[in-house]
Amino acid sequence: MSTTIKSTETPELEVVSAAEDMLIEETEQGNENPQTELSTITEDQEQFQQSVDKQLAGKSKSEIVDMLALIIEQELAGDIRLQVEQLKTAFYKLHRAQVDAQLKEAAEQGVTIEIAPDADEARLKELLKVYRDYRDKVAAENEKVKEENYAKKLEIIESLKALISSEETLNVTFNRFRELQARWKEIGQVPQSKTNDLWETYNLHIERFYDFVKINKELRDLDLKKNYQAKLDLCEAAEALAEQENIVEAFRKLQKYHDQWREIGPVATEQKEAIWERFKAASSIINHRHQEHFESLKQEQLANLERKTALCEAAELLIANAPTSHKEWNKAGESLMELQNQWRTIGFAPKKENTKIYDRFRSACDRFFELKHAFYAEVKDDMERNLSLKEALCEAAELIQDSEEWKEATDKLLELQAEWKKIGTVSRRHAEAVWNRFRAACDRFFERKSEHFSSVEKQYEDNLSKKLALLEEMESAEVKSFDAIKEYQRRWSEIGYVPIKAKDEIQKRYKQAIDKMFAVVRSSGREQSLSRFKERVNSLRQDGERRLRSEREKLYNRVRQLEQEVATLENNIGFFTKSKGAESLIADVNEKIAKTKREIADIIEKIKMIDCGE
Repeated sequence: MSTTIKSTETPELEVVSAAEDMLIEETEQGNENPQTELSTITEDQEQFQQSVDKQLAGKSKSEIVDMLALIIEQELAGDIRLQVEQLKTAFYKLHRAQVDAQLKEAAEQGVTIEIAPDADEARLKELLKVYRDYRDKVAAENEKVKEENYAKKLEIIESLKALISSEETLNVTFNRFRELQARWKEIGQVPQSKTNDLWETYNLHIERFYDFVKINKELRDLDLKKNYQAKLDLCEAAEALAEQENIVEAFRKLQKYHDQWREIGPVATEQKEAIWERFKAASSIINHRHQEHFESLKQEQLANLERKTALCEAAELLIANAPTSHKEWNKAGESLMELQNQWRTIGFAPKKENTKIYDRFRSACDRFFELKHAFYAEVKDDMERNLSLKEALCEAAELIQDSEEWKEATDKLLELQAEWKKIGTVSRRHAEAVWNRFRAACDRFFERKSEHFSSVEKQYEDNLSKKLALLEEMESAEVKSFDAIKEYQRRWSEIGYVPIKAKDEIQKRYKQAIDKMFAVVRSSGREQSLSRFKERVNSLRQDGERRLRSEREKLYNRVRQLEQEVATLENNIGFFTKSKGAESLIADVNEKIAKTKREIADIIEKIKMIDCGE
């Protein structure tokens, strides 16, 4: 049987059968529900990140704060969460870079500083507080509105219950029913925890109303046809989403289509399963793509976590192998900066690990700089002690810079210079001044010494005659020992200076004569020495490898000692190069250097004899 409703106005009816409503509930709330929880990271965020990076390129902290102030002033009522977070992140990247640069500069200068309050940071925090207060206020208001909407919808359900027992005409009752449906749709969201129960109760009373009024079949068929067309349109819209590139946006639209599907009434029984399967199939495609998208993001985030973990381990290794010198700290600092640069190029790790891995890396970096600051604090103390020692040497040099005890004062200055070389470095701001002070005292003495000896020109002529006579004797002599050569060197040195015009020529002859003597004696003496050492090696080898290794170690240590002596002698020459009349001193030192180098060569030859088994 059917009932025909006669009225001057025929409303468009939405008919929901109990059977179809149950099917909708089973499929949309069960395993067939294509809705999937959205990930916290979306392509919108990725696209916005790229846009913000372009906008913020080259911006200062003050300009970033100005941008934030403008957004909060003009768009506070909108969804500005992403903008706020990105501007905040960009600001603190610059802020941290500036702080690290200040700390690095202070460390290189050997000083400790306190980071001054940042006016831009204070202003940023004030703006963020305004934003958070407004956001909290809006959230509280939204929750209040949702509770109010929930109360309103409960009132509508109670009104639906009352319609069933109404004694008014069917036309009037049905119009009131349509008004209640319209009011239901106009009311906004309710608390999420109450949504399902509320919707099930509402559908239950809708179904009871339709059972009560027994709408006439023609009107019902028209309503079913309208519902079918509406659901058919949703199927086509859902199928079109498969062509959309932005899968996150497509998924959001699909959720809206599902909401609309639930609002549409039933269709004819013979059409119901087919139309639902079509809509479900289109939804499955979007759900599958959406799941693949976030699975890809998940894998990428896991890869990011692995890369960041490797960077943490590298930073922790720098701490475990803490440098012990300024050069090593500089190199380690460059390595850490490279790790930080690599960190900035890596995207997010999984949400539950992202903060942990960042804290681990930040902790390693902080520990590195703590150790560096401690090292330079200790270096600063050493430099201050070195400065005191060098100032004491300056005072000692200044006490004898006016002395006329030429030999004694010269020896003392050479001792002071040797001590100077043994003292470590001082801070750069004092190094040049203290060196200039010490050098000035040395130069003053040697210049005075040179001026003193340059006043005895006549003695130089006598010295020239004596040296020419000694040269003739040396050039015709047949020396057989180093002692004889030393005796000639002693006699030569005791004669003293010659006129400057004859100095180079006579010094050249002297050097040739000495070199010739040394060549003769050294050739004979070196062969004898090596021959004796060869016999000693053979004897030691018979006693066992241990004694042979011991002999080699002594020779090796002697080479290192002689090399150090050469370095000291070469450094000492630097104190004489700008002094007048220092040629004799330089010649003596050069001879000592040459002799020491020859001894080094002989010892190396002996080491080779041990190593080669000769």
